Amino acid sequence: MPENESLSPRTKGSNPLRIALFGFGTVGSSAARILLESQPEGLKLTHVANRGVARKKADWVPSDVVWTEEFDAVLDSPDVDVVVELAGGLEPAGTWVRKALATGKSVVTANKKLIAYHGIELEKLAAAHGGHLLYGAAVAGGIPVIPGIEHGLAGDRFDRVEGILNGTCNFILSKMEQGAEYAPVLAEAQARGYAEANPSEDVDGFDARAKLSILMRLALKAEVNPEAIETRPITQVAAIDFGYAKDLNCTIRQIARAERVDGHLAATVGPMLVPLQSPLAWSKGTENMVMTTGHYGGEVVFSGHGAGGHPTAVAVVSDLVNLAHGSKRIEVASAPATITTELEVPHYIRFLVNDRPGIVARIATLLATEKINLNAILQKPNFPLDRLPFVITVEPCRTSALRRALAEIGKMECLLELPLDMQILEK
Repeated sequence: MPENESLSPRTKGSNPLRIALFGFGTVGSSAARILLESQPEGLKLTHVANRGVARKKADWVPSDVVWTEEFDAVLDSPDVDVVVELAGGLEPAGTWVRKALATGKSVVTANKKLIAYHGIELEKLAAAHGGHLLYGAAVAGGIPVIPGIEHGLAGDRFDRVEGILNGTCNFILSKMEQGAEYAPVLAEAQARGYAEANPSEDVDGFDARAKLSILMRLALKAEVNPEAIETRPITQVAAIDFGYAKDLNCTIRQIARAERVDGHLAATVGPMLVPLQSPLAWSKGTENMVMTTGHYGGEVVFSGHGAGGHPTAVAVVSDLVNLAHGSKRIEVASAPATITTELEVPHYIRFLVNDRPGIVARIATLLATEKINLNAILQKPNFPLDRLPFVITVEPCRTSALRRALAEIGKMECLLELPLDMQILEK
């Protein structure tokens, strides 16, 4: 396609967009099936590029589809209009996408890391050469969050975006809600293919923060480096925390949230207590959920299967259909932003101690030094006194004040491990 010539809508009888799939894994093979079985108007699968392509070949793919390991040859080919990048990661995917866009091709991708770190640069490259970059599958898989924000809610001004953006963590925490402990549930998630052998990307919050940074740019018009978003792992959460959460009429989920507070932009990812009446508490298993809060339209909830081959492939093919009919992304007027972790919210703090008199009084004193008020003290019976768990909830307080108090509390000799602190989402 010549430079500066954008894709025009397909008219009846015109040539279809020729599609090259880069990556034929779970999502890539699902996208191919949808393209071949549903045969969306204006689209034709012409190439599949993958390493070790011989082992990937499928007999249900028509013989006129070219299978190749020569990615550069496909990128240089005048017989390809759109590259669908489904390999993931920053490289070599980034090199492929840049080259495709530089030659005037359009790109559809589900690569949240690439879009989180380099999306603005890639969109400018696409615009400069007459192509388009669509990534509706990069956040929440098959749930139309990105097109919903860009098109369906384009008339609103967002104050907050939050949600459950990682299906692996939601699966683990949903199982723990039923009484299981972290380690065996993680093993089950790995056995089912929900979690990698090294699950850090999911359980430490890195996957969710990449997705949150994309949502922040689209909804809050804020450009942020994903690594500037504070993350806290779910690995310290134990089954007992769900018992205490239930006593507080809550459950626990990994929440990614960003909002404007008093002119500042705050963002964080980590396990949080969620009131049972919140839609975020209803998400189970590998489901994802995103809630936007608009200045005019109020709360809107997007929910569904955020992971898996078919749901994600639906979002990919939907982007392709939009391209075939002349649709393009709305240009977002975003600007670089600085993030703070300073929020004023209630907190749940769980302690594990070798019991002795005066522990709660000392903790209360150290919290009071930072002008933090206790809300409730919870202690379940029948635990040994030399490993006694109990919970204190505190009224809304500034993050920095609580951190100073917990730093002092952490010096107490009775503590067997550092306290577990989780924000409580307000109703």
